[in-house]
Amino acid sequence: MQTTAFRSMGTDVSVVGPEHRAFDDAVDAVQRRFAAEDQRFSRFRGDSELTRVNRAGGGWSEVSEAFQEVLTAALDAAERTEGVFDPTVHDALIAAGYDRDFDELLAGARGALHPATPCGRWTEIRTRPGAVCLPAGVHLDLGGIAKGWCADRAADEAIAAGLPWVLVNAGGDLRVQGAAPSLAVAIEDPETSGELLRTTMASGALATSSVTKRAWGTDAHHVIDPATGTPARTELLQASVWAPTCAEAEAAATHALLLGPDAARRYPAVLVTRSAEIVISMPVEGVAA
Repeated sequence: MQTTAFRSMGTDVSVVGPEHRAFDDAVDAVQRRFAAEDQRFSRFRGDSELTRVNRAGGGWSEVSEAFQEVLTAALDAAERTEGVFDPTVHDALIAAGYDRDFDELLAGARGALHPATPCGRWTEIRTRPGAVCLPAGVHLDLGGIAKGWCADRAADEAIAAGLPWVLVNAGGDLRVQGAAPSLAVAIEDPETSGELLRTTMASGALATSSVTKRAWGTDAHHVIDPATGTPARTELLQASVWAPTCAEAEAAATHALLLGPDAARRYPAVLVTRSAEIVISMPVEGVAA
């Protein structure tokens, strides 16, 4: 197998595939896709399509096919989860302190915290082919689901470039495409940099949502509870969920994290509680020593 890594969308991205003459072309296709979607969906770029749409709240904005596809996926996920997954948490994230790129947060460049900001207005978003209208005062954050969707499209493009199979890993969110062998993949321990356990994948996607990995203080992290408009206080530290696509897995992992241990009844998952209990409803190879 071959592996190449690069950084995009605020995370480390790796491409894993077989020894094959198309590998370099496939990697180029993956990098181009991530660069394009980072430009499109970043809420930290003043010239991104997301920023333009957010600035036009209350009026219609023309959008690209990719933007509309991701927004539709996000709204579908919000409906399936009864609003537990909510693409309108943008202002709540800023109020919680996630007001700039996460690398800057870790460097200490964080603004003051602000009062909780209401969420839950995703039902008021209107769409038509090629355009979207956000309610006045509502702003989108599509970061996680856009990253998952990008991994899906990048994997498709790696196969189109001639690679027999590929695994795209976007910050721990995995998508396998093509005629892949059974691949051993690790789920990280939420409280250390080590491995919690392993599972195997020959298709589909695995995404992880955690309150410990993108955190910048006690109860300060990127997973917003739409019911409160503040960082979620959940029974779980981490939820890893398998789904057919990475976009679906991303939304499901966020939903599972907020649902708590009962999410194992709904999703193929590995859940880690605050008391260090591991709840498993998917095949695993075993807990790491």
